Amino acid sequence: MFVLGTAGHIDHGKSSLVQALTGTDPDRLAEEKVRGMTIDLGFAWLKLPDGREIGIVDVPGHERFVRNMLAGAGGIDIAMLVIAANEGIMPQTREHLAILNLLGISRGLVALTKKDLVDTEWLDLVKMEVEDLLNPTTLTGATVIPVSAVTREGIPELLSAIEQSIASTPPKQDKGRPRLPIDRVFSIAGAGTVVTGTLVDGWLSMGQEVELVPSGLKSRIRGLQSHKSAIETVGPGSRAAVNLINITTTEAQRGEILTTPGWLKPTSLMSAKLHIIPNARHALPHNAERSIYILAAEATVKIRLLDAEEIKPGDSGWVQLILDRPMAVIDGDHFIIRSTTETLGGGVIIDTHAHRMPRFKPAIIESFQIREKGSPEEWITGLLEAKKSLELVDIMKYIPLEQEIVRATIEELISRGLVIRVGQSNSGLLYASSAWQELISEARKSLSEFHKKYPLRAGMPKIELINRLRLGKFTSQILDKLLLEKVVMDDGLIVRLPDFKVYLNTAEQNAIEIFLKSLSSSPYSPPGDNIPKPDLLTLLVDRGQVIKLSDSVVVSKQAYNDMTGEVLTRLQRNGKITLAEVRDMFQTSRKYAQALLEYMDGQKITRRVGDERVKY
Repeated sequence: MFVLGTAGHIDHGKSSLVQALTGTDPDRLAEEKVRGMTIDLGFAWLKLPDGREIGIVDVPGHERFVRNMLAGAGGIDIAMLVIAANEGIMPQTREHLAILNLLGISRGLVALTKKDLVDTEWLDLVKMEVEDLLNPTTLTGATVIPVSAVTREGIPELLSAIEQSIASTPPKQDKGRPRLPIDRVFSIAGAGTVVTGTLVDGWLSMGQEVELVPSGLKSRIRGLQSHKSAIETVGPGSRAAVNLINITTTEAQRGEILTTPGWLKPTSLMSAKLHIIPNARHALPHNAERSIYILAAEATVKIRLLDAEEIKPGDSGWVQLILDRPMAVIDGDHFIIRSTTETLGGGVIIDTHAHRMPRFKPAIIESFQIREKGSPEEWITGLLEAKKSLELVDIMKYIPLEQEIVRATIEELISRGLVIRVGQSNSGLLYASSAWQELISEARKSLSEFHKKYPLRAGMPKIELINRLRLGKFTSQILDKLLLEKVVMDDGLIVRLPDFKVYLNTAEQNAIEIFLKSLSSSPYSPPGDNIPKPDLLTLLVDRGQVIKLSDSVVVSKQAYNDMTGEVLTRLQRNGKITLAEVRDMFQTSRKYAQALLEYMDGQKITRRVGDERVKY
């Protein structure tokens, strides 16, 4: 399904031409009929001679209603620029054409209306002016067709031109993430709230759970219509009316996105390439506040210039867009910037959920340029360079390509060592190669500093390294890969650099030997007056030679295993055991028995119930 959108100056015959083509008057508001002008968006559909149907969005031409024009322009496939032959090119002709150009709409045609009011010589002159006007835009070379909605002269030729444009227009991609930018909200008696828009990026179905973003309201689809016909499903590129359950007309707002729940996150800070149109009256300064329009939404935006103090008319620059309220946007969406009186420029979002960037940094600008112009490989590597690491599902959201292309590109980048995968292919984490090397360097630096600070410790506690590296959700997979690449060595609860060893002097070695000998001579009642200094004791614990039951009780690993085994045997036989029984079992004192049982409680081997212990 495709959507054709009108554009052009007020009173140049857009709505009359739509009615002549379709038999439907797109002016639906009473005020529009009284005033004889389109104020808000109008909708119709057209059945072409070859049997295909397309949707039509008719936009207002008055300069006061450009914001309404922008709400409908974002979802169109083909533009029909309408210019009255008796008046020629007018201010809103130029502004609407500039908007179509900024939105990247490259398929279209020009309907030169009211041809019945001019002679052939005048018509040819206007046609030449229109062709010159189109030359520097995305609609250069578009067919110009003189028509009259009154006499219907030129209507067959216009229909044929629309049909040819449709035939050469690729269908909207199905990316598995439907987005319906809401451009109209109303209520139907007995049905409730209905929202309309042009669906992109995926399918919607009857009964499907949906979410409004950015409001976050959840609903379910009660009914679907396209071209006033009830349907079960609707695909990308279609005009659709969606009847929602448990949503009021005050809750659903123009500009929100209707989509499947959970994936689309609102944003208030974006990075983008901004182009200022050549006939703008002033340059755009740093930190200027203007209005921004994306799909059917609008907001106030502060524009931070990253590579200039101002952007002059006809020039482009990299910017960050700071919104006064969140918007539901994805990378690749087009935007328009306006002042209160004119369209100033527009561009494409390249980083939807951006961080505040410093100005005048060549490396940042270079990464933006790669993402703007590059191949899928450069898009993905540029994205990962900016984000450091992402899950596959998040890359799918950022990159406006079919999932199969993204997956195949990632596999190719992994095979070339440009992308590093941690974990499983479908649920793992992906790093830019440079970001992975940064992580490795940080791990080595952290361990090296720890070894230098604590030369008598066998290694750093694993949890400390995890916290220093901020590993998060994929901690175990990242550690596994660091081990596989021999960046670190895992010694149970500690990690160390592969080449690190503890070196003891003679005095330290003697102290350890004396202490271990004392533990061996009295395994269940070890003396507490010759415990080594903390670093040496930690070394013995890390090596697994001793167990520290409490601050004053340390036993050999063998003694601990023996005592634990006998306690568990007694519990298996009797179901419970007391501190006194443990004391008598090992012919020790209450101090040592209590330390043992409290340690076993902490290890979740036993559990205290009153004055007794049972198995945990």
